[in-house]
Amino acid sequence: MVVRKQPRFSVSRRGLITGTLAAGGLWVGWKLWPRAERPALMAAEGEAILGGFIKVGNDGHVTLVSPQVEMGQGSHTLLAQIVADEMGADWRTLSIEPAPVHPFYANDLLAQQWGAEGQNKPHLQATGGSTSVRAFGLKLREAAAGARILLTMAAAERWDTNWEACATDQGFVTQGKNRARFGELAARAAELELPKAIAWRDGGSRLWGAGVDRLDVPAKLDGSANFAGDLRLPDMAYAAISMAPNGAQDVTGYDRKAGEALPGFIDVMEGPGWIAAIGNSWWTARTALKAMKPRYGVAGGLAEQAPVGAALKAALKADGETVAEVGDAASQLAGGKIIAAEYTAGFGFHGALEPMSATAALRGDRLDLWISTQQPGAALKAAAQATGIAEDRIAIHAMLVGGSFGRKHEVEIAAQVALIAQKLARPVQLVWSRAEDMAADRPRPAAQAKYRARTAGGRIAALEAKIATTDGTGAMLARVIDGDSVADTAMRDGSTDPARAVDGAQLPYDLPAFSLSHHAADLGVATGQLRSGASGVTCFFGESFIDELARAEGQDGFSFRMAMLAGNVRLAQCLTRVAMRGGWEGGQQGQGQGIACHVALGSHIAVMAEASLGADRRPLVTKLVAVADVGRVLNPDLARQQIEGGLLHGLALATGRAIAYRKGVPQPNNFAAHGWSALGTIPEMSVELIRSSNESGGIGELALPPVAPAIANAIHAGSGVRLRDLPLGGEAE
Repeated sequence: MVVRKQPRFSVSRRGLITGTLAAGGLWVGWKLWPRAERPALMAAEGEAILGGFIKVGNDGHVTLVSPQVEMGQGSHTLLAQIVADEMGADWRTLSIEPAPVHPFYANDLLAQQWGAEGQNKPHLQATGGSTSVRAFGLKLREAAAGARILLTMAAAERWDTNWEACATDQGFVTQGKNRARFGELAARAAELELPKAIAWRDGGSRLWGAGVDRLDVPAKLDGSANFAGDLRLPDMAYAAISMAPNGAQDVTGYDRKAGEALPGFIDVMEGPGWIAAIGNSWWTARTALKAMKPRYGVAGGLAEQAPVGAALKAALKADGETVAEVGDAASQLAGGKIIAAEYTAGFGFHGALEPMSATAALRGDRLDLWISTQQPGAALKAAAQATGIAEDRIAIHAMLVGGSFGRKHEVEIAAQVALIAQKLARPVQLVWSRAEDMAADRPRPAAQAKYRARTAGGRIAALEAKIATTDGTGAMLARVIDGDSVADTAMRDGSTDPARAVDGAQLPYDLPAFSLSHHAADLGVATGQLRSGASGVTCFFGESFIDELARAEGQDGFSFRMAMLAGNVRLAQCLTRVAMRGGWEGGQQGQGQGIACHVALGSHIAVMAEASLGADRRPLVTKLVAVADVGRVLNPDLARQQIEGGLLHGLALATGRAIAYRKGVPQPNNFAAHGWSALGTIPEMSVELIRSSNESGGIGELALPPVAPAIANAIHAGSGVRLRDLPLGGEAE
């Protein structure tokens, strides 16, 4: 049999078979793994399990057991689209079921991006880093190919023919005039064993590259979609929580009688660094908690904003650790005219619409936990450690997530709700209040940078970047994987992984001499992972400085960048097309246009902004244009949505209000005071995806980083004012 080359994945038949061995695909990964390594899937009545990812019902429905959670990014639709395309299934019959916690569903690619390889696999079952398709696309296509072949083998047995003569399309197996639904064949197919040679599906109607209807949207539109806070169980109680501010310790006192005086009050419970009130409604619990006025002991001083700035300045003056080096930048910068600039970035908060939410029920020695989380494996571990219940007696039900942007990598709520349910001996639902959710946020770290460069002949001869910050992703991993306390991660010096702390700072240009160093800073604040990671800050630093160098050389930002992109054709094309699409007028003074670029996760993007300063000296953004090359695109509609979402998120973080810590609590702590754009004030947006035959790259985290520098560069072009502080609108020169 000959496997024809497909435009979707560049994998040969031999590559598929050997890839199956490596990736744990259906034939080798499912049939020959030790029994202890198989996920314990449950089949409903009339369902057949065709491997670790796919179930088929006798009514013809196809269920994808998804290793990734749906946070609004469309991962369920994308992964199901891969399965349906390779199986030849009817899209209308596809449904999603969250995968159980098991090493089979570990996200090895995300672990690699985080530098967390070798960690306990069940605890790295995570969604993030734009990895859903890149980590599981090939595995799911292999699984779908195997399921398809099993179905054709069952049909061939019925028709007394060769299974290789059979085809699939729209949920049917066909051969000549013979025709059978998947549902008729599923039970028998589950009893068969795959041949060693597996080929990709050829012919029939295809879903790759099509804008299919999203699987999650109908239920969200009619209100039937269930989130963790929607669950209702018999005899369920409701809990509200208050947690120690940054720098505080455990609860030292509270007025229990004030809570008991409220009708519907049930109990109050304490945990490490928190206190929860329980009532017959969430409002009762929240009101009781306020009335009790919990007090916390102070460890070494509550987090304040002034020491953060001082720590960053001190870190920049100290020796740093070299992260990247090309040529001899130090000697090149020893003489001649030097151009220098300093930049700062404040803490970046997540602002997810859904606050932290979870529901727990203890039935005998088994704990069920329904939770909004990006890391069901880590949630399982946290609940087990808090209660002493064995991990194999805890079931994690990963619910739809109402927005995250990295916030729901944190899993302390799993420990809290599990402990409350255990002590209360009845089901309980815990929902953090909006103020508590923001107060306990683990923000993207603040940072400060010092850039120096020397130019020659209209080009950069040498560039040096020094960045002081901490490793927010490393702090998050220490909490959710290693089990470190919030206080521990707040007080470390930020040297967990220097390269990860300054990720995105390696500029995508051809520079003869370049030096990048990380300067570890102890911020005294527990930080975490925010969408796009450190790139949301480092791209602002680097792309703002590139624009300053262009101005110093009397060039516009577009021409200056293009001259340095001879080795990056993909980014050069993005930059050229964004200038054409956005109506670039040369970036001259008074025009209010700015450009910025970014390369990450195998994808490239250029963003053009039109912006000005308002009467209150705050940015007014009227236009954002993006052109991206993200490799082969599975679903163009979802790809554009993710780029648009990244632009809007980048806009919010760039133009919103700065965050400041006061007595351990970040201010402001509500949506209204953050100053984010409302629907009526968002700018005109335009997105173009370049057709590409390159491997599929990451999309969800690509567009956020270049938004802030594009806006800052546009404001400078329009007004001559250079904004070097993020969020923009701070002190200007």
